[in-house]
Amino acid sequence: MNSEKNTTVIESFSAEETHALGMKMGQEAQPGDVYTLVGDLGVGKTVLTQGIAEGLGIEEAICSPTFTIVQVYEEGRMPFYHFDVYRIGDIEEMDEIGYEDYFYGEGLTMIEWANLIKEILPEKRKEITIEKDLEKGFDYRKITIKEVS
Repeated sequence: MNSEKNTTVIESFSAEETHALGMKMGQEAQPGDVYTLVGDLGVGKTVLTQGIAEGLGIEEAICSPTFTIVQVYEEGRMPFYHFDVYRIGDIEEMDEIGYEDYFYGEGLTMIEWANLIKEILPEKRKEITIEKDLEKGFDYRKITIKEVS
């Protein structure tokens, strides 16, 4: 049974603010943490992820692994496993890449488009949703972080 410990809503008014939030999250991340990330195309998922990587001490360029499904970065203070499951056709593809080694490993796992694989997500995770609201401005983002366990 999932219980929602707490939910935080953050308003970002620029890509820089979204990136800074990601940096803070990366600095606070603990080994074994799983972050799920959901939001429409162009909403800032990669900007947030780049901030998280920087907060972990990763300096190499971060881009969405849309075609490789997972990208592993090991230069930071802990491994960073960046998933983009947008192109997953079947959940069995996740078995083929050994997702459990990442999800239950010693690094931080970030899963973009996590709603597509919800049946295999760990019970304990942070669910991050990014939404636009054009009435509040082109660069406005509502970022909801929900701790689930």
